[in-house]
Amino acid sequence: MSKKKKIIIVAVILLALVLLFIGGNTFSKYVTEVNGKGVANVAKWSFKVNNNEAQIQTINLASSVDNTTLVDNKIAPGTSGNFEIKIDATGAEVGIDYKVSFINETNKPQNLFFTYNDKKYENITEIEKDIAGTIEANAEEKIKTINIHWEWPYETGKDAQIVANDKIDTQDGKNIAEYTFDVMVEGVQVVPQAS
Repeated sequence: MSKKKKIIIVAVILLALVLLFIGGNTFSKYVTEVNGKGVANVAKWSFKVNNNEAQIQTINLASSVDNTTLVDNKIAPGTSGNFEIKIDATGAEVGIDYKVSFINETNKPQNLFFTYNDKKYENITEIEKDIAGTIEANAEEKIKTINIHWEWPYETGKDAQIVANDKIDTQDGKNIAEYTFDVMVEGVQVVPQAS
């Protein structure tokens, strides 16, 4: 046999082995497909402030004043009261970070102050940093009530300060027709953490 014929025979045998290997694997492979669905229930969202879904509300300080000493729901030196901001996440299936902002404040009497958790604030906007919080998704109680006290003292300061502050109160009484601010409460879903 010639060398050429030997090479051809070896090549044919190798080709036959390769085809046998490829063909054998093709026909002997088991294949199974399993089909399914991806399903996820969507968590409910619920966020109300003072029983409303509107986010900006007006608080009337005079609504907690004894109206027998004042006319037409007005405030003056010697008056005080409380107002509540009720944040309700009942029905929400996610955690909620809430933030309260006091905006558009105008004409505040200089000697009027606010108290929250026994801490005194000269301006309503100072309270913002202390009344932000979180209502957890699995919390048993999903209502947070923020109670803010306000007071315009009849006399402010001691001795000589009283006379100076009485003059300030008198000027405020002459110049201010209405003290106003808006309350904006924002609720944002807590970012879920991987378990």
